[in-house]
Amino acid sequence: MSLEIERKFLVKNEDYKKDSSSKKYIKQGYLNSDKNRTVRIRIADEKAFITIKGKSNATGTTRFEWEKEIKKEEAESLFLLCEPSIIEKKRHLITVNKHTFEVDEFFGDNQNLVIAEVELSSENEAFLRPNWLGKEVTGNVKYYNSSISKNPFKNWK
Repeated sequence: MSLEIERKFLVKNEDYKKDSSSKKYIKQGYLNSDKNRTVRIRIADEKAFITIKGKSNATGTTRFEWEKEIKKEEAESLFLLCEPSIIEKKRHLITVNKHTFEVDEFFGDNQNLVIAEVELSSENEAFLRPNWLGKEVTGNVKYYNSSISKNPFKNWK
């Protein structure tokens, strides 16, 4: 079983863009967005994936994750079966010390939402916080991509 350990943050300014080493365009949809399990289809540039994620632990940092690369054509077909509201975003990769932050800049109904994630090897692993990193939202289901697909940022008050 593969576990994903990550922390999630809001981004408070655009300083991250100058530190970005690469970026990719991502389109993703959900075949299932149940709180106990999600099944996601994603195309990142020219590669496509199907991903299954389990329910997060009590702290929101750790959960089961299984991912397999699939053909891009298969992913395009599976998008037709996805729940409404496909997510589109640009992902910036930024290395800070020994960690890589994935900063997602959302488009469409989620325009102006920017979220950073950092994967860790343990829940208590220390990491250097860049100046553009804002409020921590780890474990806040509202900021999960599966939730954003159902309740987009444009509807938040």
